[in-house]
Amino acid sequence: MNKNEIISFLEEEKLVAIIRQKDRQKIQPIISALVDGGIKVLEITSNTPGFLEEIRNARNLYPNILVGAGTITNKNLAAEAVAAGAQFLVTPNVDVSIIPVAHSHGIPVIMGALTPSEICVANEHGADIIKLFPAGIFGMDYFKAIKGPLSNLKFFVVGGINTGNIKEWMLAGADGFGIGSELTKMDETDRPNVVTEKARSFIKQIKGSK
Repeated sequence: MNKNEIISFLEEEKLVAIIRQKDRQKIQPIISALVDGGIKVLEITSNTPGFLEEIRNARNLYPNILVGAGTITNKNLAAEAVAAGAQFLVTPNVDVSIIPVAHSHGIPVIMGALTPSEICVANEHGADIIKLFPAGIFGMDYFKAIKGPLSNLKFFVVGGINTGNIKEWMLAGADGFGIGSELTKMDETDRPNVVTEKARSFIKQIKGSK
């Protein structure tokens, strides 16, 4: 897929499953469980052990799933992630030097920003989607206030999203979501089927299907 096709896929799916793990052995079972639950977009963060190899593994095992790299905080990490096969980059911060690294390889950037100034800087330098982060702490009223004058931008909200409030965020104008532990955390017995069930529940809330 080219950059525009990847962006369209992200906007259609609306849900990015964020994989941030300390125990590398759990990564593949979690990914498998997410895919079984219908998740089609994965983000493996740079502070996950072996994240570059895990991106390669996921690309090989699941060729029909979009696999991106998260917590990309600078252009060096961006270059490493792109070389590993990441199909999109997600940042927690505004570092505009990341954008040309991604775009030169035909992949989009979901750039983390919070204030109107940060959001506008990211947009002016070519960020494809704005990641409003941390959305949960600042709340829905804050998002609505931001969305008003910046309604032409695409916003994925990250932080504090769950199955109980995700529809409300959609009604408020969120274009998509990044969801981490609320989706990917297994129970105390490490049963992957718990993740599969949560994935199905989130997808049902977003799409009213499955």
